[in-house]
Amino acid sequence: MQNHKPYLSARISMYCTQLKGCKLALLLVLMFMLQPGQAKCQSDDSFDEISLILNVPRVGSVEIPSVIYRQEAYLPAREIFSFLKIKNKLSDNLDVLSGYIVRPENSFIIDKSLNQITYQGLNYKLLPEDLIQTESNLFLKSSFFGDIFGLVCTFNFRSLSVTLTTKIELPILIEMQQELVRKNIAKLRGEKIADTTIGRDFNVFKLGVADWAITSSQNTGAATSTIFSLNLGAALLGGQADVLLNQQVGKPFDKKRLIYNWRYVNNKNPYIRQVNIGSISPQSAITILSPMNGIQISNSPTSSRRSYGTYTLSNKTEPGWLVELYINNVLVNFIRADASGFYSFEIPMVYGSSEVKLRFYGPWGEERTSEQYINIPFNFIPLHQFEYSISGGIANNEEKNRFASAKLGYGLSRHFTIGGGVEYLSGANYDKPMPYLNASARLGRRILISGERMNAVKSGAVISYRSPSRLQLNFTYTKYDPGQTAIVTNYREVKKLEISKPFRGKKFSAFSRFTYSEYTMPKSKFTNAELLTSVTKGRVNANFSTNAIFSGNRPFLNSKISMGLNLKGSIKFTPQVQYDYSNHNFNLLRVEFEKKVLKKGFLNISYQVNPISKTQIAGIGFRYNFSFAQTAFNTFVGNHKVTSMQSVRGSMIYDNNSNYFGLNDQSNIGRGGIVVAPFLDLNCDGIWNENEPKVSGLNLRINGGRIEKSKKDSTIRIMGLEATNSYFIEIDQNSFDNVAWRLPNKTISVDINPNSFKKIEIPVAVVGEVTGTVSLNQNNSENGIGRIIVYIKNANTGKNVAKLLTEADGYFSFLGLAPGKYIVAADMEQLQKLGMTVIENNKPFSIKPKREGDIADGIDLLLTK
Repeated sequence: MQNHKPYLSARISMYCTQLKGCKLALLLVLMFMLQPGQAKCQSDDSFDEISLILNVPRVGSVEIPSVIYRQEAYLPAREIFSFLKIKNKLSDNLDVLSGYIVRPENSFIIDKSLNQITYQGLNYKLLPEDLIQTESNLFLKSSFFGDIFGLVCTFNFRSLSVTLTTKIELPILIEMQQELVRKNIAKLRGEKIADTTIGRDFNVFKLGVADWAITSSQNTGAATSTIFSLNLGAALLGGQADVLLNQQVGKPFDKKRLIYNWRYVNNKNPYIRQVNIGSISPQSAITILSPMNGIQISNSPTSSRRSYGTYTLSNKTEPGWLVELYINNVLVNFIRADASGFYSFEIPMVYGSSEVKLRFYGPWGEERTSEQYINIPFNFIPLHQFEYSISGGIANNEEKNRFASAKLGYGLSRHFTIGGGVEYLSGANYDKPMPYLNASARLGRRILISGERMNAVKSGAVISYRSPSRLQLNFTYTKYDPGQTAIVTNYREVKKLEISKPFRGKKFSAFSRFTYSEYTMPKSKFTNAELLTSVTKGRVNANFSTNAIFSGNRPFLNSKISMGLNLKGSIKFTPQVQYDYSNHNFNLLRVEFEKKVLKKGFLNISYQVNPISKTQIAGIGFRYNFSFAQTAFNTFVGNHKVTSMQSVRGSMIYDNNSNYFGLNDQSNIGRGGIVVAPFLDLNCDGIWNENEPKVSGLNLRINGGRIEKSKKDSTIRIMGLEATNSYFIEIDQNSFDNVAWRLPNKTISVDINPNSFKKIEIPVAVVGEVTGTVSLNQNNSENGIGRIIVYIKNANTGKNVAKLLTEADGYFSFLGLAPGKYIVAADMEQLQKLGMTVIENNKPFSIKPKREGDIADGIDLLLTK
């Protein structure tokens, strides 16, 4: 059963909240003082029920009927037990309530005929006025809920509310905890349930986005170099098509600078989930130095299937660069390198093969296409599942090397996966195919082991241990076969030990890593060791690293300290110093100041000294992020040379569905967008008809992207979403002031189309309300009667639309009816138990389509004994 607040009551409540609480309470007190005869004693049948708000911490609130007698609150035992999910049953005569709390041995019986409560085998005698029976309910004095059942009910007359507290593990709390656990498990697995799902569209061709960049540099004594970059993105044959051209001004066209790719993803097809044609990047164990043109086919999904934990990946790049982490071509995290260039990721371990890629973005317009592929040594596949990846192509070089690869994997158990395959590269390893076998195993909860053997090329193993305190220990061993030419390296044997641990305090976070590497070559051997610690506390970031290289009899040892301090006035100060212990002197001193100016601008000044080479370099730069492009200008002066660089980059977006063309400063290639168009659904059919207007004011949330609301109309655009991903849109049900405007869907799951926008029409249903009363004709007078069941039925189909309970004065209402014809009918089965009948049942009414909603009132039913 549900209590639905009427449209009229909602408006009255809105006005009442504008009054002071004390005035409203005073009116209620006066009302009860002026009507003392309506609830004098149990023998008087004329007392009225009133509604109270029941508040249960950690559960919520609900409106319940009650009786006030001698300033004591009498609460409906059946409603309270039902709200708390306590099993109960009320007798046909409404005088006995029975059930049990949590376990059958905690059974209870509340008996009005005996004025007695039996609980856990004990009998509690009551006074006649402790239990009040009406024609439709049974009310118990509120104090007995706490004294007998341990459900302490505190009545607040001023706010007309009851707060229930207990130490009992209530069934509703157990159910909520179980539901929370289920949601957390589903979240870890990447599973979410939405009210409605919108899949991907099949676009034959749609040109949607273009990224562009211009970089120019000038050096003393050299010609100006200008490079123009254009990346076009389109939706083609249901997939994603990208064409990238890098061209230097004044140079002849070089086809090697032209990169093109068509990618198709369908995670619902278990046989072929991914297809790549054009410029491919095969995850190969052998060395491929040139770009590869070919085809890749795989049944591995792009969606991440969480397995059992994380794998720490840490390295160094340039200071202050932005590093993006992609898994299976999906952006999963990004981080800005610290003052020394150090960065660290916690990579989620997933089932199946993972293509891990890093992209690096410099703050001064440096090359944005720098990418690095990382091989995760552990490859787990779900139980009894088979995955494959097949690649083939021709290298874009003078030799036109041919490449082919086939990877296979099978999950023998949840903790053990075997795999294998073969790779071939013309000219490598005497032009012979190179088969290999590998396996990954999980021992217990903390240890991972992986091993691989590639015939005539290499052997290797990896052991990883992760403690409960997040201490991670990795040991890697690789041995290369003599005479192999498939992997370009001078090493015969490589051993590497890495120990890392993050630290977190109330006011600081830190990460420490120790690495020890031993490299064996045919005629020599050297060792490298590094201890690195990065600490962040408030506005200060510090990085301390010590590196030692042992080769021969003389070790090389140096330490470097880098700091980033955010000072007042939006100033960032970054000092760096490096000391060489071998030569007992400093070999680097550098300071840098950066200040934020003009809201989106940054002014940078730097100075660097190398005492050994006796070089000094001073630099000044300025970058500004417009809404349509990012610009950067910097100049470095040192050693009688001047170097200058200017860059500008941006993106263009076009959507032919909404005739939208926009410019922004973020890359959009490979991404997609959503156009949200809310409209008033006057006839509640979910379809946007010509006479239905747009509506503004819709609020929503989404797990990614950038939300932009149009100033011209009600359109909402969400940009920067990863293609092939599913995103959840959560719609705010309280977006509109009009209570007759309803949003049918709370959450929408949307599959993103690459390089294009997907239009989603959001219907705002305009619903109607029906109100009326149920009265009892007794002794030639008509009085409203509460707790009577009333049905709202569709007049054409006869199906129930709503089931209501009348309030204490017989009033009922329901808001949420689509335009159409309906009838109101009382529950004849309930009336038969109560010894009543209805004079005229099945009262007809209609709801008309109106912008503000329609109200059908005065739909009254009359009962007799």
